[in-house]
Amino acid sequence: MNCPLYIRSVPTQGELKFHYTVHTSLDVVEEKISGVGKALADQRELYLGLLYPTEDYKVYGYVTNSKVKFVIVVDSSNTSLRDNEIRSMFRKLHNSFTDVMCNPFYNPGDPIQSKAFDSIVSTMMVQAC
Repeated sequence: MNCPLYIRSVPTQGELKFHYTVHTSLDVVEEKISGVGKALADQRELYLGLLYPTEDYKVYGYVTNSKVKFVIVVDSSNTSLRDNEIRSMFRKLHNSFTDVMCNPFYNPGDPIQSKAFDSIVSTMMVQAC
């Protein structure tokens, strides 16, 4: 099911464009997962790398063992972010997402409204700029 649980963009006026980008990238993630098939199930690598570059953005993907998909969109002009830093951002997101899922008051499938998760995302966005 490709229903975004959390989308955050800075500046916020371009948020609709990011919704489109995220939904498009989820299709690319699905293609990568289905293309690899059983090899992905045996593989421990969750990071999918660069899904696709556009003129304005680079879109990266990550899939958990439970098929939860994470997408990070960065400005194409940002050349300071290295691949290992993107991997680290995904690991932090995954760990924070796990904390959200462990909260007994969170209903799986609901939009994420955790202040701790939002704080981690905010910190990563500031560091990426």
